[in-house]
Parts: sequence; structure tokens; C-alpha cells
Amino acid sequence: MPGDFDYALVGGGLQNGLIALAVRAHQPDARIAIIERAPALAGNHTWCFHDSDLPPAMAAWLAPAITARWIGHDVAFPGHRRALAGGYACVAAEDLATAVTAALDQPGSALRTRTSAETIAADHVVVRNPDNTTETIRASAVIAARGPDAAALDAATGWQKFLGQEVRTTGPHGLVRPMLMDATVPQVDGFRFVYVLPLAPDRLLIEDTYFSDSAHLDAAHLRGEIGRYALAHGWPIAEVLREETGVLPLPWRMPDDLPAAAAPLVAGYAGGWFHPVTGYSFPIAARVAAHVAARPAADLHGADRGALDDLARQQRKQLGFALRLNWMLFRWFPPDQRYHVLERFYRLPEATIRRFYALELTAFDRARILIGRPPRGMSWRAALALGEAR
Repeated sequence: MPGDFDYALVGGGLQNGLIALAVRAHQPDARIAIIERAPALAGNHTWCFHDSDLPPAMAAWLAPAITARWIGHDVAFPGHRRALAGGYACVAAEDLATAVTAALDQPGSALRTRTSAETIAADHVVVRNPDNTTETIRASAVIAARGPDAAALDAATGWQKFLGQEVRTTGPHGLVRPMLMDATVPQVDGFRFVYVLPLAPDRLLIEDTYFSDSAHLDAAHLRGEIGRYALAHGWPIAEVLREETGVLPLPWRMPDDLPAAAAPLVAGYAGGWFHPVTGYSFPIAARVAAHVAARPAADLHGADRGALDDLARQQRKQLGFALRLNWMLFRWFPPDQRYHVLERFYRLPEATIRRFYALELTAFDRARILIGRPPRGMSWRAALALGEAR
């Protein structure tokens, strides 16, 4: 029986935002509801992706959400620098929220902010409204994407943590391509790098990022580090326009049954639809969105359930290898030596690097990553001991 909506999307972040855009593009008359407990969609984040992460067909429905695009990007390590080709793009929370809000501005669809989901079932969501009343929202397909459940990972995880500032510089900064990874900075608190996006001639997003054993983030210290980094590169900061922080789990162990095709579909981090090594979820989120949008809502867990099973199976296979890489990165290398792993990785063929970020590695790619002389800094004693314990 048809519900109030075709799709009820619990959570208003990247995953459900992309689903809403994809569904609207492929099913113009679909009735979509987004349920978000915060006052607005998308939070305060910046998401990026490589053009090669996404099939060309996705470009059209993503276009309204894209904030900036570049051709090529750079990485830098103490012993290796490299310029990589290929398009790169970013999506700011404000632009994603605007695009998704426009997609929902249609009869039969709804955006429910300041609304919390108390019960999530295969065909309905019980919500608590801003006035504290409860209501049941029914839908043919329910998708929950509410972010990572760090507690469920126990101690089997490292952390990616960062503080980013969008700044206006006192004059033109001269940077024309993103610096995705500047690891020439002092290696403290794990693998550390600075990430820089040139958003306008006098505007930059600068993020100080750590792959750390600890989830603790010292915001005041990182603000100082960003200021010093900008000054050292000749980019005096005139104004901080915006600030964002993130602390994401990078696990090396997860339940074997994630991701799953069960209803309701648990998407995003909590469902295992992410990249464990990078925290980089855009290509996986886009694949899930394209899959959902390609069939009627009733078929997601019905007549076309097998296709979702196949997608989950492919993701589990890729997850298994990625979790193994995290195990090695966080357990085999002392924190200040982890940069050697990434420095070695960025000597691989560019096609392998692209497929790694998209989490679409081939068997040959996996062999390339693992076979050969180990990166410098590896503790053989730790590797052998932990390998036996695992």
C-alpha cells in the first residue's frame, strides 16, 4: 500500500542529500521526505570528490550542489612531491542544502527540520516534532543515514580529526590547484598533513588534519597552526570566514554483515557505506544514491532486492581490504612514521590512486599496494606480534 511518501530519508547530511537529488533527477514525481533533527540540512562541512569517482551520468544531478571545480591537484611529502591530473570538485554544506531544499520544494515532498526520529522501521518512521508531539511518517522505502556510531567500533579504530578554516587573505594567494596533502609539516599526533582548497583569488579553505590514535582535538592549538602555516606560505589572513571540525573513526574491524541490504536501509557511516582508510565517503554515497534512484521505491527491498544485495556485497569486499590497510597503518607504524606509508602510496600509478579513493580497487591494484619493499618506519616486531594476535 502506498505510504505518505515514496522515500523517508532520516538524516539530512551528505548521503541523504545525494539520494534526494538523484531521486528527483530520475523520478521527477517522487514524494520525498527528509527528517533532520538540526535546524538546517548538511551541517557545517565541505565534501570533495575526484571526477573519476563518479560515473558521467551523475554529473547532471550533482551540478546544482557543486561549489568549486579544479583541474589537477598536488601532494607533498618530505621525500616526494607530485602533481596529479584529473578533475577535482568540492561541495560546501550551504550549497548542498540549497540544492536539496530546491529538490524538495514540490507538492508531495517535505523537509522536516528540528524533528528527531524515535523509531525507524522498514515502512515508517515515528518522529518527535518541534512542538514535542509525535507522528508516524509512512513510506515505501525508509533510509537512515545518521553518521558514524563510534561507540560501536569499540577500540578497533584510529581517528581522522581536523580543524578547517575558510579564510580571506590580505591579497591574492596565487594558489590555482588544491593541495590535497602537504605532509611536509611536523609529524605530530600521528600522520599529519595540511589540506588547502583555493576557493577564490583571496579565499582559501585550510585544514590541519591528523590520522591519530586519539579522538581528542585541541581546537585552539590547530587554529594557531593554520595561522602559522598560512603566514609561512605568504598568505596573511585578513579574516576567518568560517570554521569546521571533524572527528571520524578510521576502523580496522567492523561487523562482517555490514553493509547490508536489509530494510530499513542503513546508509552512510553507520551502515558501512564509507571508505575506512580515508573517511572519504563521497563516491560511495553517490553510488548508493544512484542505485536508490534507478528503481521505484517499492522495488528497493522488493522486486529488485538482489541488486542492492550485489551492491552491498561489492562494498563488503572493498571494505575488507581497506580495514586490513588501517590495521597495518595504525598498528604496524609508530605515529610519527605513518607518513612513509602515504608517501610510498603516492608513487603508485595514478589510475591505482584514483581507484583507491573511489574504493573500486581491482585485484591487481591490491597487489600493487601490498607487494614490494615495505614503507620506511615499519616495526617488524609489532607487525609480527599483531599479525599473530589478529
